[in-house]
Amino acid sequence: MFYIVFILWLALDQWSKSYVMNHFILGESLSVIPNVFHLTFIINRGAAFGMLANQRWFFLLVAIVLVAVCIYYWKRLSKGPLALRVGAALLTSGAVGNGIDRYVLHGVVDFFDFRVWPIFNVADIGICIGVILVLYYLITTHTEE
Repeated sequence: MFYIVFILWLALDQWSKSYVMNHFILGESLSVIPNVFHLTFIINRGAAFGMLANQRWFFLLVAIVLVAVCIYYWKRLSKGPLALRVGAALLTSGAVGNGIDRYVLHGVVDFFDFRVWPIFNVADIGICIGVILVLYYLITTHTEE
């Protein structure tokens, strides 16, 4: 399950970014729902909300560490509940997807623009949902002491 979700989400992320880069000019915005939802092509050189701009190697290191943690805990992770497996796959896939952008483009391709929130991408959605699912697992798991 982990590998299927990881590969599918990473493929969707990279395909969507490739589509935007090949069909939009940097800075171009297409209104899908006027004043609500636009597709706007930007290159984000920071993290969420543009924080830590131009810290490319830091973010690449975070992605590598996240993959290493998944490998280290693989036996436990692969036998864990669905929320943990899917959450870890989405989180890792998002980090790798954005890591690919950071390595190749020195920034991340973002394009979902709701006008009241910073512009984001498919990898960011995976990271957010992944964190929520992993936190859900951690909060609802009761270990006997």
